[in-house]
Amino acid sequence: MHGHLTIISGRAHPKLAAEVADYLGIGMGKVAIWNFPDGEIGLKIDQNIRGMDVYLFQPTSPPVNENLMELLVLIDACKRASAARITAVIPYFGYARQDRKDSGRVPITAKLVANLITKAGADRVLAMDLHAAQIQGFFDVPVDHLYAAPIIDDYFRSLRLPQDQIVVVSPDEGSIKRSVQHQEHLGGSLCIVDKRRSSATETKQANLIGGPIDGKIALLFDDMISTAGSIVGAVNIVHEHGASKIFVGATHAVFCGKATALLREAPIHEVVVTNSIPLTEKQTFPNLKVVSVAPLLGEAIKRIHRNESVSYLFD
Repeated sequence: MHGHLTIISGRAHPKLAAEVADYLGIGMGKVAIWNFPDGEIGLKIDQNIRGMDVYLFQPTSPPVNENLMELLVLIDACKRASAARITAVIPYFGYARQDRKDSGRVPITAKLVANLITKAGADRVLAMDLHAAQIQGFFDVPVDHLYAAPIIDDYFRSLRLPQDQIVVVSPDEGSIKRSVQHQEHLGGSLCIVDKRRSSATETKQANLIGGPIDGKIALLFDDMISTAGSIVGAVNIVHEHGASKIFVGATHAVFCGKATALLREAPIHEVVVTNSIPLTEKQTFPNLKVVSVAPLLGEAIKRIHRNESVSYLFD
């Protein structure tokens, strides 16, 4: 067992860190963070953390480079303050989509970021719904990879949707495995949107495989909603095929570009996301529902601290 447990948050998402601290029944660790006039990050840990088990909360969501650098500086400060073990808690891992060379002369930035976090001094990483599961292998330290699907599914179960009316729709071929897992928990049938990509930022939706969907309640799931182009395109296809109600579920609400406007105007009954990323007032809209992952992260931290199994949370 490591020393006392403490949670320290960067400026990316202190609200989620505080929720997790509440769940664990502990106070937040004290840290002062500021920017120098030239933009450099300065910070000081305002308490003794020598010999402690420290959990640093910092999703690397937009502004991704600022938040990533702040995480690295936090890790270094804790290392130099003689923390016994440092766990980087990264509910949303930025750069995760740059996980392979899909053409010549491009970087694998997800691996570079993993190297930076390890080199800074993190002893382990706690992440959630990584865009590609193999990113765990990019780190040379242990990675606990959590999934928000049970929390999102619990919310949908609370809506008491009739099972014979549910169709779980995979928005593209890459999301089939995720959609099958949701279908196993929520019931209903399965459908796939056959998506054709025209460029890195634009996709063209084509056909619907499976069904029928006419008069049914469609549930679409993805790991993240970034520009919302893909998911709204899939929603429109499902709507054209006669779905009576459409729900969208995703772990990470990145919501960049015109995402909020697209989601607000799309024929979606409700968009369900987690609080892995903080949302500004401009990013919210009436039919957005945010569910908290604080209990999941809190339970994982409790188990890591006690050297117990984290995979138990998936059973």
